[in-house]
Amino acid sequence: MSLALGLYLAIFAAMLGGLIVRSRPLSNALLGVAGLAGLVYGLWVHGLFAAILPFLILIVAFVQAASFIGADRSATFTEDEQAMFDGPLKGLRRSQARRLIDQGNWLEGREGDVLIREGTLPTHLYFLADGCCDVHSQGHLVGRVRAGQLIGEATVLGEVAAIATVTLAERSRFWCAQADEINAFLNANPDARHALQRTLTESLRKKLDAMNRAVAQTN
Repeated sequence: MSLALGLYLAIFAAMLGGLIVRSRPLSNALLGVAGLAGLVYGLWVHGLFAAILPFLILIVAFVQAASFIGADRSATFTEDEQAMFDGPLKGLRRSQARRLIDQGNWLEGREGDVLIREGTLPTHLYFLADGCCDVHSQGHLVGRVRAGQLIGEATVLGEVAAIATVTLAERSRFWCAQADEINAFLNANPDARHALQRTLTESLRKKLDAMNRAVAQTN
């Protein structure tokens, strides 16, 4: 296989990969490789004029990559937001986490406030920054949510009725976002959805395991 054919195949493979991968940074990197390979191929095989389009592709990939790097570096967090980023949002880039956190608000709750009611569709996603919550299922205390945990993961994983009631056990501070806004953001950022879903699935699995053990002990 000639070098020219190898470059041509590299351009095609990089362009195809850049279009189908979920990660935007990786997509930009592959488009940059395609642009660079196309630049070399165009100059070598067809001359300067043929290198214009690959050069433009390379410029676009570079600008997009620079914007992602700049957005990550400029993203800042409060102490509570940093705990959220280091915890359930650790799979996201800093800029993605910043935009997702901006979809919600920080609130103060009192003992007895109900965040999620058993048998209803959860409408909000919560992150408990300070305080704790009691989890009741069929009238039994089956668990406790402590600071640093998410509440209402099903709002992102799918429309499933809550299997437990979650109530603040003391004065607490938490982040709260509407499910519609979170899902709209994740639909527009599929790489962020993919990363967050893994965290939410694992979090929900652990809670279900703990609840099942607690229910078994009450029977």
